[in-house]
Amino acid sequence: MKKHLSIGLSAFALAALLSGCGGGSATTSTTAAAPATTSAASSAPAASSSSAAASSAPASMSAGAELKVAPSKAGQIVVDAKGMSVYYFAKDTKDAGTSACTGACVNNWPPVTTTSAAPAVDGVTGTVGTIATPDGKKQLTINGMPVYYFAKDTAAGDILGQGVGGVWSLVAPSGEMIKAPAGS
Repeated sequence: MKKHLSIGLSAFALAALLSGCGGGSATTSTTAAAPATTSAASSAPAASSSSAAASSAPASMSAGAELKVAPSKAGQIVVDAKGMSVYYFAKDTKDAGTSACTGACVNNWPPVTTTSAAPAVDGVTGTVGTIATPDGKKQLTINGMPVYYFAKDTAAGDILGQGVGGVWSLVAPSGEMIKAPAGS
């Protein structure tokens, strides 16, 4: 009985997580979720379970290499300066200059932001750039695709977002999406 309850709750939690990431129209985006990307993310109001995870996720980078390469169970991946994994959203369009992750999606998948006009990289061979977020910050891109954190990745090396909903992928140093499940 406990096993069935656990599976049911896990399925419910996954459905709730994905409901904010399924894409909808970009015209319905709001900037209310933007505080999750600031350094004061832990003070942003949100559901208690997601605000704790979001406050542990890094918000933005400063000096030094903002993106670098690190080993993981999925192979070599792109991480930020603190070792936090970065992801692509399959619903983004390359070189569109905007993010398809809006509204509630941003709570679970905050953008990787920078204050630099020329973000520093170490080992990343893909082309790194930036796009403007709705609140005026600079979101990092690799090969024209915006990159994100996963709020449930709370420690360097976590890759819990790999494959979520079939639309989230780790980023290879070349800028390609890593499609393989973690550990395969």
